[in-house]
Amino acid sequence: MSLKGKNVLITGASAGIGAATALAFAAEGARLLLAARRTGKLADVAARAKTRGAAAVHCIELDVRDHRAVQNAIDFLPREWSEIDILVNNAGLSRGLDKLYMGKAEDWDEMIDTNIKGLLYVTRAVVPGMVVRGHGHIISLGSTAGELAYPNGAVYCGTKAAERLINDGLRQDVLGTPIRVTSVDPGMVETDFSLVRFRGDSDRAAKVYKGVKPLTPEDVAEVIVWAAGRPAHVNIARVQMTPVQQANSLLFHRDE
Repeated sequence: MSLKGKNVLITGASAGIGAATALAFAAEGARLLLAARRTGKLADVAARAKTRGAAAVHCIELDVRDHRAVQNAIDFLPREWSEIDILVNNAGLSRGLDKLYMGKAEDWDEMIDTNIKGLLYVTRAVVPGMVVRGHGHIISLGSTAGELAYPNGAVYCGTKAAERLINDGLRQDVLGTPIRVTSVDPGMVETDFSLVRFRGDSDRAAKVYKGVKPLTPEDVAEVIVWAAGRPAHVNIARVQMTPVQQANSLLFHRDE
């Protein structure tokens, strides 16, 4: 399926997997609707996307945790952007690495509000239009953490398990329409993920990747674009991908 001229909405598009996905779709000639909180970084991604071949780029300052803001952003898109062909639910984060009984409520709220409720808000705002038009594809970013919990990460893992089940339920709910629903579930990817988790502690973040060659954001973006480009009758329900030095969310082989 050609992606040229398709309207692609990507949340959390200012960095990491979101930014890489924007550039990958740009290379296919897609029209990019980029959403994130950090408008300065988002503008940089937009400029790079244009040089990569994006047919057009439109940026939205958006916090997916704000239900009203999400609905308004979709309801009041310029006419030429109102028909979204592909939604990439990428916005997500982790905060802290604490035992559950010692966790911080504010960290739990931020993860649940972004990873679960934000996913729901954006999906709810976008998918009805896809159903009415009779075409569309929702691709959500999950994680190996959604399949197997790891110590001190119970709430984050729980949010990613929720993403997987919500995605599966959505696929059932749109059965009988041409809408496709995909979950891309990476393992270790070297982004700002750990820096965000540890609130800017770069030394602690660097230890996460020590001795392992992790996936890159571009690796994940390539799979997202591949899934979107399958023939219209083909739905890629789920892709789980890891570095070769990772077996699951618990087991790694680290070089000395």
